[in-house]
Amino acid sequence: MKEVVKFFDDLPFIVKIILALPVLDGLCWGIYRLCKGHIISGIVWIFLGFAVIGSIIDLYTLLTEKKVSVWAD
Repeated sequence: MKEVVKFFDDLPFIVKIILALPVLDGLCWGIYRLCKGHIISGIVWIFLGFAVIGSIIDLYTLLTEKKVSVWAD
């Protein structure tokens, strides 16, 4: 699991932005949250990411903080 988290953390910024787009966000960043040990937030994020709400939140945090931080820290 730590390898998956490190993989996502080491991705170039532009790739992180692409993965935060609708549909990809729920799957990619949902898995990221699951691997960080946030089981409930990972499962919820998979559904929110597909519903575009999660994508907007992740895009905002990526652009302001340079990392996915809502329910992932």
